[in-house]
Amino acid sequence: MGQSRRPAARESQTPRLTSSMARTLLLTGFAPFRGEPINPSWEVARRLDGETIGGLSIKSIRMPVNCAEAARRIAREIDRIKPRAVLGLGEAGGRPAISLEIVAINLADTRGRMAKTGDPGSTAVIRGGPAAYFARMPLAAILRALDRADIAATVSLSAGAYACNALMYAALHHLRRRPAVPVGFIHLPYAATQSRGHRAMASMPLASMEWAVRIGIEVVSGSI
Repeated sequence: MGQSRRPAARESQTPRLTSSMARTLLLTGFAPFRGEPINPSWEVARRLDGETIGGLSIKSIRMPVNCAEAARRIAREIDRIKPRAVLGLGEAGGRPAISLEIVAINLADTRGRMAKTGDPGSTAVIRGGPAAYFARMPLAAILRALDRADIAATVSLSAGAYACNALMYAALHHLRRRPAVPVGFIHLPYAATQSRGHRAMASMPLASMEWAVRIGIEVVSGSI
């Protein structure tokens, strides 16, 4: 547990904050699930709601842990908010580091049957949509920035096949005709406060995860 390293001093690396002419970044997190008291994705997202980072005004939305509902909700929020960038956050308990997702697939394993039986028992996130979409964010640059900040991070080839993947896929699909809008997804480990129930698994302080997301948003803001 606690495999994250301490973030570098904030005095020298604090993202620039501006208040004028801010564009909106839609930031999402999920509600707690599977009996967990919190979901670190929403804990981080709600902390950043209303802030302006690198000229991007953060609007945080809590999403339901359900493939179909998450896909519908993200499309509605994109239409309502008209964001300049979209970043989803989710919990990936057991992963030891911040995970930057590369790809979202058009598969919603709503009953979790694939891993148990080999039978997909699943449906498409978007009927008639392509098999997959790649993230539209500067992942390599974010990874380098997190490494400089001494925060454990990696890229991931699988966002799974549940609500996190569905949200990422639906956002990319909804914005398929707006390729200049960055869209991506970051999975977070268990929060350190959850480690009591997961003693054999890695965890990370919420402050470190919040700092990592701030850095990621700063990098995204510099790319648009």
